[in-house]
Amino acid sequence: MFYEDLPEDISQTWSHSEFLKDLEIEYASLYTEGKNISELVPEELEQDWHKISSRMKAFIRAFNTSKINLNDVCLFQVVPEAFLYEWCEIKNKICAYIFENYEKPTNYDFLLDLTEITERIKHQRLNIDTTALKRDLASYRSRAFFKKLNSLDPYVHYNVFGTVTGRLTTKSHSFPILTLDKKFRKVLKPNNNLFVELDYNAAELRTFIALNGEEQPQQDLHAWNIKHLFCDDGLDREAAKTRLFAWLYNPNSEDDLLNRRYDREKLLKENWKDGKITTKFDRTIEVDERRALNYIIQSTSSDLFLRQMIKVDKMLEGKKSFIAFSVHDSLVMDFAEEDIHLLEPIIEEFSDTPLGKYLTNVSMGKNYGNMRKIK
Repeated sequence: MFYEDLPEDISQTWSHSEFLKDLEIEYASLYTEGKNISELVPEELEQDWHKISSRMKAFIRAFNTSKINLNDVCLFQVVPEAFLYEWCEIKNKICAYIFENYEKPTNYDFLLDLTEITERIKHQRLNIDTTALKRDLASYRSRAFFKKLNSLDPYVHYNVFGTVTGRLTTKSHSFPILTLDKKFRKVLKPNNNLFVELDYNAAELRTFIALNGEEQPQQDLHAWNIKHLFCDDGLDREAAKTRLFAWLYNPNSEDDLLNRRYDREKLLKENWKDGKITTKFDRTIEVDERRALNYIIQSTSSDLFLRQMIKVDKMLEGKKSFIAFSVHDSLVMDFAEEDIHLLEPIIEEFSDTPLGKYLTNVSMGKNYGNMRKIK
């Protein structure tokens, strides 16, 4: 067992940890599209694995009962070393089996970069301030959420394999950042000076346009549609947005104005074959024809956003500012005043995507519930 300096010849293990970041190591978990290790055990090791994993679960249950927070304590320091030898040896054998029998994913480097970011976010404690919430405790929903906060883990634990399209999900014990009611976002405050949020204007529609080989209008796309398509229909922005997506993702819907401007059939024909779609970012998904267009656009948009998030993360390496979390196609940074000179280059990098220039909305705020758009 090594607790300080690691040997130089290590090359493979099950999953990524922050202390392995600078080492050239391959991770078996990325070969298997996020499957649980228990699903991958070769037949000859099943009995031993069941025995040893049951003991590990018993240890973890005991720690939870004893109120030991494994975010603050290294697991290896609180279980018997003899057990660790046995547990790690069986995991080594399972990993060796995986590397011998599974092909390396074509998007492995992307998955590794994404895993490194989410692993780092997992260890960043959220700055939760309930002061603003206390002023609203007359509301039943506010009281219920205030009570729930006491049991929530103040960390965001993402699952990079949570959906077939590649969108991040959160694990069951995570702070629920993806489903957090907008009313309660105000409890989240930055650890530095302010939150800065970047998100694409009409991201999925822009992806649809880009995949059809068309130019990106550098203005709000829904406003563009009102001006050029719906000019005689008297629609406001929200109604125009609803009309477009009701048409885009329902293959049975018809809209003469939208049919003349946007070509759904071309995109579907080029990307859906033999019951599968293959996206520009090397993601292959089995899907029926009814949902195929939805998957093409959503998966491509998600992978594009996550790749841009990785670029921003590299720009912030070694800085006081950092990525706090992401919510679908919205990137939220915890920004320090000393790094403000980086903001413009970051916005430029985020906007300059592999599918063209995406118009980016920028918002700032002293808490996540009070973000104001800036130009």
